[in-house]
Parts: sequence; structure tokens; C-alpha cells
Amino acid sequence: MSAALDNRRLITRLLLVVVVMFCFGVFVLPPFYDAMCQAFGINGKTAKAYEGSQQADEVRQVRVQFLATNSADMVWEFRPKADEVTVHPGATQEMLFVAFNPTDKPMTAQAIPSVAPARAAAFFHKTECFCFTQQVLQPGERIEMPVRFIVDRELPKDVHHLTLAYTLFDITARQAPVPVAGR
Repeated sequence: MSAALDNRRLITRLLLVVVVMFCFGVFVLPPFYDAMCQAFGINGKTAKAYEGSQQADEVRQVRVQFLATNSADMVWEFRPKADEVTVHPGATQEMLFVAFNPTDKPMTAQAIPSVAPARAAAFFHKTECFCFTQQVLQPGERIEMPVRFIVDRELPKDVHHLTLAYTLFDITARQAPVPVAGR
């Protein structure tokens, strides 16, 4: 009888551990992961939505470099219109990225941004970005996609150069492209 009782207690404890692990994974880890990504600028999370409007710091200049790469399975041509711009912190800026689908089928893509150095990510605010939505291109279609941003005036004074990098992923298999009439 004692062995059966011991087995029942062990099974109860193991089930409790499973339930606790499940709850931790579902309820604790996602907010923690989001907070860490936001704090360190990982996976394109560059702090919460920028709500302030600032006066541009006309004295200070920061160089913003743009990089565009494709994931291993992405065949689109993808590039920024310019390699870099010089900005005044607090001023709204825009850069266009060009994408071209050279295939004979509609494709859907998602761009994932990142900002370097990581400590500057919280001071880089995207107000509009093609990375916020999935991009569908028809065969042979070329589009220009804007990213509007503000480098915060509070950017540490020793940071003179930022890099905004995008990696473009083919998500056609996960999200079937919808043909767009007139486009």
C-alpha cells in the first residue's frame, strides 16, 4: 500500500511540475522576451511607439546606415535607395527600400529590422515602416517601400553612427499571396 501511495504522490508532483512549467512558458516568458527585445533592440523592437514630436537638434549630426539582406530562401532583389543619410536628431527622416520579385509567381515577404548599436535602439523610432506589414509582390513587380524614422535627441552623445538593417524572409508558404487587382 505504501508503494502505491508513493507512486500517486510522485505522479501528482510531476503533474504539478508540468502545469507550472506550462504556465511559465505561456504567461511569463513571452512578456519577458518582449521586454528584453525592446530593451536591447533585438528583432527590430525599437522601444514603444514614438509619441513625441521634438525640435531637431540642428547642431548635432548622426550618420544612419542602411543594410538590406535576404534570408537564404528569398530570391527577391532588395536594397535601400541610398546606403546612408546624415540626420539631425529630432528631425523626421525617410528612406525608400526597393523590392523586386523576379519570379513567375506571386510571393509574400516579411522584413525583420534590427538597429545597431543595441544601446541606441531605444532612441531610434520608426513612425512608418514596410516591416510593420507583409509585402505581396506579383511576378515581375517592383515597389518602393518607405521607412520613416526619428533619431531621438536623447541619443547618447558618444553615438555618431547607427545602422538600420533589414532581413527579408519569404513567407509565401505560410501566407498564401493574394493577387491584387490593378497593381
